[in-house]
Parts: sequence; structure tokens; C-alpha cells
Amino acid sequence: MEFDKDLRARQEARDLLRQAEKAQVQLAHMSQEKLDEIVRSVATAFEQAAQELAELACRETGFGNVPDKVEKNRFASSRVLSAIQDMKTVGVLKELPREKLWEIGVPVGVITAIVPSTNPTSTVCYKAMIALKSGNSIVFSPHPKAVGCTLRAAEIVANAAQRAGAPKGSVGCLSICTMAATQELMTAPETKLILATGGPGMVKAAYSSGKPAIGVGAGNGPAYLHRSADIPHALRCILRSKTFDNGTVCASEQSIVVEQAMEAQVRAEAKKLGYYFLSTEEAGKLAKILFRPDGALSPAVVGKTAPTLAKLAGFTVPDSAKILVAREQEAGPTRPYSREKLCPVLAFFVEQDENTVLRRAIEVLVHEGSGHTFVMHATDEDVIRRFAKEIPVSRFLVNTPAALGGIGATTNLFPAMTLGCGAVGGSSSSNNISPLDLINIRRVAWGVEEAAPCATVSKTTVNEALLEALTARILERLQ
Repeated sequence: MEFDKDLRARQEARDLLRQAEKAQVQLAHMSQEKLDEIVRSVATAFEQAAQELAELACRETGFGNVPDKVEKNRFASSRVLSAIQDMKTVGVLKELPREKLWEIGVPVGVITAIVPSTNPTSTVCYKAMIALKSGNSIVFSPHPKAVGCTLRAAEIVANAAQRAGAPKGSVGCLSICTMAATQELMTAPETKLILATGGPGMVKAAYSSGKPAIGVGAGNGPAYLHRSADIPHALRCILRSKTFDNGTVCASEQSIVVEQAMEAQVRAEAKKLGYYFLSTEEAGKLAKILFRPDGALSPAVVGKTAPTLAKLAGFTVPDSAKILVAREQEAGPTRPYSREKLCPVLAFFVEQDENTVLRRAIEVLVHEGSGHTFVMHATDEDVIRRFAKEIPVSRFLVNTPAALGGIGATTNLFPAMTLGCGAVGGSSSSNNISPLDLINIRRVAWGVEEAAPCATVSKTTVNEALLEALTARILERLQ
């Protein structure tokens, strides 16, 4: 039976790709104005369905909460639309008369997109909009635990696109979700680019497919509360970020780092806001359920509230507890609190001084999260510059909630649900991925100077030089 399912899933993948390839040929010949009309239709329809899709996602996955998923869906539709509506992506992008250069935007073709269970609907809208904006078709591979809500999201997007004139097949989605089908999507000749958002295994598979891929590494961002920071404001930012959709955004903070002189103040202010500092015994119990024996994050803890996590671990916390905080000393594979935790749980590092804070932050990121996100709360620009030059991330955020700042909701970064981690994070891009990442640039260049004539060397000259060199070597040996 499983074999039959794989066969049907792979056939579905082939059918969707063939439809997407035919549709993309038509999209590639559409004007920027027509593509923009399609994208506006998608954004409007998706925003209207934000509540329905949030409820579906929570019910199917058990991750996060409805109000924040509604906000994610609206962000992925209206906020992304606002950012891309005036963007030029196809046709002549730039003319440089003095340099005698033109730049022409060319769609990459059919895109295969992997959808994570933590953002199973908002990712569909965002990726579809940036693909269609740049003249590409797109086929989605849902997470097995979120097939229903992802399919519904893709259906809404596809119908809205077609109403505005997009050809059928411009947006497709697997309904039979197996690894064989996803592999088929990633390796098929029709696929020209992979947008991989998901677990490390899936991202690695995308990069191993032989196709160009844009993947996202793990997020494990530390938050440094410098002595120049507004501590109450910093802690409110972290609270908003780490509880947003119950901690399922990969850019959210995973640890707080402070100097010893700041510890007492930070603890006191944090407790007022609902941070619950775990005892050694409680931290030990919670640590046992965070990760599976193979080192992967346990799905049972993803997107759960602090009281629910405590109950799962075998202890209780007040209903007012918003975030569970565990004291940590080191970073590494045997230190679960130093890793990415997609739930409202934070590590708490207390370091001797600014220098040891810097070393600890780098240690945490080198272990997991290189290239992703770091947040610093400070008003001292000199120390911000110092850390910005050293911290190995693509998004260095200042005085903002990391989950919202990283995706561009509270910063001027491009609004995105796919956050590149750069070479240091094993990614092909360090951008917040936009339509401009989904096109190739064709450059038209006029000749501006005459080529110099090639120098000619006669055979006689070459032969004489060789003979002279050979004679010199023989004489050298005879001496």
C-alpha cells in the first residue's frame, strides 16, 4: 500500500510540474502590469481568508495560536504586497546610456517550494506572490502534518491568480505528501529553482538535488541586553517575540545574554512580565522532553504555551507564566537550552563582561544558527558597531523583537518568510528572499572600444627561443 501511495504521489508531482511548465511559458510573456494585477488578486483573497486559514492550521498542526497566525497571514499578503507592488522584475529593469548597458529581468521558470508545518499557510501566500510577481510558476510540497491547511491556502491562491488572468497550473500543490513526491519535485527537469523552508534534513536534500536552491538554516539567535539598554523595553520586545505564535518563528530569540552586573536587574524586571525562571530540577525535567534521542526537536513541544510545556515535563507553573527560562553555562550538542527551541523557552547566559558576552554569542551561533539572526538591545552605537562586525549572522537587529524584526514586520528589512543565512549558514543567499532573488538578469552590452590586434609570433622566432633554452640547459649539465 505504501508503495502504491508513493507511485501515486510521484505521478501527481509530475502532472503538477508539467502544468506549471506550460503555465510558466505564458507567465514569462506577461507584462509587469499584468503580473502585478495577478499578485494583487492573490493578496486580497488571502487576506480575506486569514482567519479561516489560521484556524485550520492550528487545528491540524497543534502549533501556535490563532490570533498570531491571522497576523502572519495578513503580513504575508498585505505587507508583502506593499513591499513588492512598485518593484520592477521583468522586462527592461535598467538602462544605462553612458555605459551602454541594459539590464533585463528574466524569470527562472518553475519553482518547487517546501512548506514548513510551523508556517503552513502564510508561507504559501508569500512564496506564491514573490514567484508570480517575477513571472514564475510554483508547485508546493506541504509538510505531512499540515497537508490540509496548506492545500486550502494553495487553492485560495491559485483561484485568485486565475481570476486575474494567470494560466491554470501557475500555482500547484501536492495532495499526496510523501518524501518520494517531494524528491520528484526537487529533481524533475521542469524544476529550475527550489525554495526550501523546513527542517535541516529537507534543506540539505534541496541542496543535494542538483538544482539551484535557496534554503534556510536553523535559527538560534541570542539576545544581548547591554548595560546601555532600556531593560524593561528590551524584555517586553523579547516577550512579544518569543510568545508570538508560541515561539514558532525561526528568527525569534533563543537565549538571553547579560553581564554579571546586569543579572539582578534583568531577573527582577523579567519576573514582573511573566518570565518564569526554572529551578535546577525543573530545568532538568524540561530538558528531557525538548529533543528526541536523535537530536531533533520534539514535535510535542513546538508551538506550545509555557504552562503546557511545564505540564508535559511533569511540573506546574502559574498561568501567568509566559516564557520558561533556564540558566545555561555552555553551548553544544549536550546543552539543549543552547539550541533552537520553537516554543517559549529561553536559555539565560550570565557572562563576566562585554568581551565574554561576545565570545559566548559567537559560540552559540557557531554551534547552531550561524548566518541567521542576532538581536542586541543597546543605545551605545560604538558597541553595536563592534558586535556587528564580529557576529556571524545575516540579520543583526537592534532594539526590536527578533521574530518580527527578522521577517521585516518591525524593521525595514524586506518582509519575508524565507530568511537566507548566507555562506556561513550553508545558504546560497543572505537576503530576506524577494522577487529579485527569483529572476536572472540578462545584460545587453554595446562595444565601447576597439579590441587591440593580437600580437603575432613567427614560428622561426619560437623555434630559435626553444633551441637557445635547450642549449643553455645542456651546457649547464656539462659544467
